[in-house]
Amino acid sequence: MKRWFSLAISILIVMSLIIGCSSKSTTSKSKDGKTTITFFYRWPNEPYKSYFKSVIADFEKQNPNIKVEEVTALNDDYKQKANVLLGSQNPPDVFFSWAGEYGQKFIRDGVALDLTKYYQEDTKWSDQLISSQVDFFKKDDKVYGVPLFTDSKLFFYNKDLFDKLGLKAPTTWDEFMNVLATIKKSGTTPIILGNKSPWAAAHYVTALNQRLVPKEVLDKDLSYQGAKFTDPGYVEALKKLNELRPYFNDDPNAVAHDEARGLFLGGKAAITFLETQEITYMKDATFKWDTFKVPTIDGAKGDQGGLIGAPEGFMVHSKSAHPKEAMAFLKFMTSKANGEKLIKDTGLASTVVDAVNENSATKEEVKAMDLIKEQKNMLIWTDSALDSRIFKPYGDGVQTMLGGGMKPADVMKSVQEAAKQVNNK
Repeated sequence: MKRWFSLAISILIVMSLIIGCSSKSTTSKSKDGKTTITFFYRWPNEPYKSYFKSVIADFEKQNPNIKVEEVTALNDDYKQKANVLLGSQNPPDVFFSWAGEYGQKFIRDGVALDLTKYYQEDTKWSDQLISSQVDFFKKDDKVYGVPLFTDSKLFFYNKDLFDKLGLKAPTTWDEFMNVLATIKKSGTTPIILGNKSPWAAAHYVTALNQRLVPKEVLDKDLSYQGAKFTDPGYVEALKKLNELRPYFNDDPNAVAHDEARGLFLGGKAAITFLETQEITYMKDATFKWDTFKVPTIDGAKGDQGGLIGAPEGFMVHSKSAHPKEAMAFLKFMTSKANGEKLIKDTGLASTVVDAVNENSATKEEVKAMDLIKEQKNMLIWTDSALDSRIFKPYGDGVQTMLGGGMKPADVMKSVQEAAKQVNNK
């Protein structure tokens, strides 16, 4: 009986979402004659909510004939709601998308509008976007999205503790292991990891794959229906991750990422692996801190100097009756002024060239953005790049491995089998 009741409730929720979006038709105009566009995004929480409301208010003030109607949902709820709204009769005009397979599926399925002409017709606007970040929203040399902000990953460390122990930020893997051993002897947890959600360790895997697997192999394996994951570098990457296990906190799979970050900020661990957008939280650190890139690995065949990360941004629905107005809004949002406001108000690093500067950001945020701008080919997170049917055994396998229940080779066998199934469909 409970199962039937739950099913009935689920159906009612889905129907209400469809009806709710249908009442906000992309083809209609409001009573006062204004063109209404629907803006669907994933930040109903602060400080992001206030930022977007402010941008919308400014846009409407400068464009009195256009009204922007908001629809929001947070993270995983966004994905569920997107499945309903983007396939409805009256989908949102502008919608958020992650880069990688999540966005590429919208392109393949014809959901995302080809925006190439808008980029070509207004080069004053498009040329101010960091080109490497726009590339994440391309397919067959056509552009299907507008990147709003970008993000990468670095090791953050307690500089006070390092100085006390006479340590320097490591640049090679051997140096890294020596640093970790010294910290452990001092009685402090060397690295804290919160892998309750498997994307956290997947970011370690992404970085290690970048160091150990040739770029051309990675490019093929991270493409849709091109994955094999047979290169020996993938197993070596998991072996390297296993080398870190003695230096992680106890049972990282039981700790959430934000909990781990909080413990690091409180001085309970020497090092953690954070996204550059998390620099905004470092104001709460009880110590002086700094960052270092993932160390190089001698003799490895991958990219030894690269970063991992990706932008996030927006697409215009192919069924939008108001693509011109939708693009006007996206152009406004990605102006330099709003890019500066974005990093200042939220800590998200705008993809507008030089929007992250000494006037709008901290010196640490500027330093992180400079690293990103130097990268010609940033490797996207594994959890974003892969079809979910391949990532699930990968993420789950790494979780099990960190708990001592699987070997690296066995994890990769499960990934290879999943890749075969996806490739054959």
